Amino acid sequence: MSALAVAVGAALGAPVRFLVDLALRGVLGAAFPWGTLAVNATGSLLLGALLGLPLSPQAMAVWGTGFCGALTTYSTFALETVQLARGGTGRRAAVYVLVSLALGTGSAWVGLAVTSAVVS
Repeated sequence: MSALAVAVGAALGAPVRFLVDLALRGVLGAAFPWGTLAVNATGSLLLGALLGLPLSPQAMAVWGTGFCGALTTYSTFALETVQLARGGTGRRAAVYVLVSLALGTGSAWVGLAVTSAVVS
């Protein structure tokens, strides 16, 4: 049952990631990977929030592993970092890495802190 739960969540998260990236590229351009940054930060916030809730393992499989796992993307982050560096924008690649790590980790902490405060 867990594999099906993860698949259901992933079927929701992956299209959201694609549409957010597409929308942000249309608005902000493709010179910087805003879409990946946005979904990774949002997914980290949501996953942190989910960890602060008393959810069943099945709900965590759907929303945590499935949805957040498909919404966020380390592989795309890594590829975009390499592409920025190879494209002669090493400084932009370094900024992307630092901002991604700080924003993702910070968002997870904020999500966990908020739901933990509300739930307790």
